[in-house]
Amino acid sequence: MTVTATESGAPESGAPARTAPSEAGSPFAPALLAERARALADHPEEWVHRVRLDPQGRWYERVHQDADHEIWLISWLPGQSTGFHDHGGSAGAFAVALGTLEEHRVHDRREVGAGQVRSFGPDHVHDVRNTSDAPAVSVHVYSPPLSTMRRYDLDAGGELVRLAAESADDW
Repeated sequence: MTVTATESGAPESGAPARTAPSEAGSPFAPALLAERARALADHPEEWVHRVRLDPQGRWYERVHQDADHEIWLISWLPGQSTGFHDHGGSAGAFAVALGTLEEHRVHDRREVGAGQVRSFGPDHVHDVRNTSDAPAVSVHVYSPPLSTMRRYDLDAGGELVRLAAESADDW
């Protein structure tokens, strides 16, 4: 997969095949988003020059956006995490290109290493973390493009409590 600059200078690559819109209006099913994330993660020579490591927090850059989906690169230093969040009704997928991340759900946790992909529907709440001792880089694809994300915490009983909502203007 090649990432090239469009006339506006924004990077772009071929769009994945479409499916019928899901209940949330996503034109791409999670499995197709996973294919897209994996295809880009498998070719770091096309994007690794963009990646930055930031000790203050995760570094991220949107490398593609159109009306149907968007793609983000994210770098993670050891100890960095997202906190529990959802994707505001967007389906998504992330592929780990370099290193290892952990995805935490309320009663589940799994390691996601280089070459592995996780995909999810619009109601998915998770916390992604770098619990390793080395940096990691991942590729994230969302459809439709993110417009809001909701933040959560766990109460004393281990249940999710909604804390706040962020809009795309906050990123």
